[in-house]
Amino acid sequence: MQKKIIMALPLAGISAFVPGFADDQSANLAETVVTATRSESNQTELATATTIYTRQDIERLQVRTLPELLKGSAGIDMVQSGGYGKDTNIFMRGTNSDHVLVLVDGIKVGSVTTGTTPFQFIPVDQIERVEIIRGPQSSLYGSEAIGGVIQIFTRKGGNSERPNIALEAGGGSYDSYKGSAAINGKLGNAWYSLGASQFGSQGINARSGVSLREGFNPDRDGYNNTGLNARAGYRFDNGAEVEAFFLRAEGETEIDNSTLSSTMFINQTVGATASKDFNDVWRSTLRVGQSVDDSDNFSHSGVFASNFDTTRWNASWLNQLNLHKDQQLTLGADYRLDEVQSTTRYAENSRYDVGGFVELHSRWFERHFTNASLRWDENQAFGSSLTGNFGWRFNWDHGLSAFASFGNGFKAPTFNQLYFPGFGNPNLQAEQSTNFEGGFAGNHAWGQWEIRAYHSNIDNLIVFSGRPLTAKNIGKAQIDGIEAEISGELFGWRNKLSMNLLTPKDRANNLRLPRRATQTLSYDISRSFAAFDVGAAVLAQGERFDNTANTVRLGAFMTIDLRAAYHVDKNWMLSAKLNNMLDQQYQTVNTYNNFGRNFFFSIHYNY
Repeated sequence: MQKKIIMALPLAGISAFVPGFADDQSANLAETVVTATRSESNQTELATATTIYTRQDIERLQVRTLPELLKGSAGIDMVQSGGYGKDTNIFMRGTNSDHVLVLVDGIKVGSVTTGTTPFQFIPVDQIERVEIIRGPQSSLYGSEAIGGVIQIFTRKGGNSERPNIALEAGGGSYDSYKGSAAINGKLGNAWYSLGASQFGSQGINARSGVSLREGFNPDRDGYNNTGLNARAGYRFDNGAEVEAFFLRAEGETEIDNSTLSSTMFINQTVGATASKDFNDVWRSTLRVGQSVDDSDNFSHSGVFASNFDTTRWNASWLNQLNLHKDQQLTLGADYRLDEVQSTTRYAENSRYDVGGFVELHSRWFERHFTNASLRWDENQAFGSSLTGNFGWRFNWDHGLSAFASFGNGFKAPTFNQLYFPGFGNPNLQAEQSTNFEGGFAGNHAWGQWEIRAYHSNIDNLIVFSGRPLTAKNIGKAQIDGIEAEISGELFGWRNKLSMNLLTPKDRANNLRLPRRATQTLSYDISRSFAAFDVGAAVLAQGERFDNTANTVRLGAFMTIDLRAAYHVDKNWMLSAKLNNMLDQQYQTVNTYNNFGRNFFFSIHYNY
């Protein structure tokens, strides 16, 4: 029955978006995106699939964590192993969880050992903007960008000499609490932003259905996270700009597994940029930075068990050349050094990667746009790799567009896959992918819509097989999918509907890749009534398998969230959110629970 509901909802939602919208609605303005080309580009001139969340979206949706913001986004399937602060993995367009490149203010982040990013630890209160780019982007960023790229921009300075101050305090179910403070502004040619946040919860029992020996401890698994953010810059009279940024999250999360009871974590990104226009044609930007992913793990008796401290040093040099009013060339070089310090003795504890790329953004005959990029990488662990991408877009009259693209990507093996004692294999090669996609879009007075179809092949997938288990390049996957989105305003209500249909399969046996839902639907609706804002969000997903043999099945589910806010005056606001209104009991990872019905209430002050 639930599966029928999931398939029927898109038809009901799309039928609401008919030309009954007010004729005087202004057309949606094009959004500028940075991540898709590594320079500011108009979204309507690109073939790239893009989703953008602004600070206004974060506040309107009343999300408390980054996973809560990202879930339900087009092309994203998120699985979580318990409540707040527990392992969160993203499968973008059906690719593996380590096939997504994550950047914070242009600096590559994530664990060097596992190859994944702890989204659950990144404090959403310190985020200004999130750009999600779907499809392979290795020709611009190198390794890991097989499924796509997620770039997080931290809070930035304001435009007013008078400081802008934002305060928030709240609490809710599971003894959850939250507090945050932020200030930003400008002083002459300088700008600044400072912020701090604290979020915590006693949580839920993360795991059930297994024995105590297997790691089931029938108690609540808590979480706390302290976030800090600082960002400041200065613009000189000659047009040169410098900026420095800092983001840190530190805390503890309790877990249920066979050996560990809790993890103390530190995630930190620090960096600086300098840019200058040397003339009307040439702009150059230099960026350096470091990202840290540290974890100290403790046993059920509270004794220290292990630590995994990983560091990534980043440097990049970008040069934008305006060859012609319709031709922009970007030349860039990147360097990264990955390091590991751990109680586990790895055969190697560091490696470097150096890469260079060229990207050309062009306009032809007024309405045709192309993007072509080519990149070469040299990785100390496995050698060199060459990747490319080509995209074409044509914008017709009446707001209609057609687009198509082709690209390939690669994923360097992680330190665990290469060097972990017992199952690492230093002879591994990079995983390789190819992707074709195409589609149509519309930008009208009543709203926007877009539909895409894509086909991806991934070769040299790293799997663990044999006795004893050893990492090997033997996997092959094929992923076909359709993404559709439609948004607009109807009778004063703001609507957005997204649908993902996916067939992720192992080409060797035609079985489905584990933990991917083949059907996903998300719908968000909101409206303002004088001093009140109200909204609702629906997320429906089909069944998934939890193992490669497709013998452990996790059922379909649908959640409904409600939210409301009351603006007391221009400075004060009260907000409340009810999540999982229907109290659905569901799992996205076998034996790991998700939240039932819960609420959160907040008080906000802005000056």
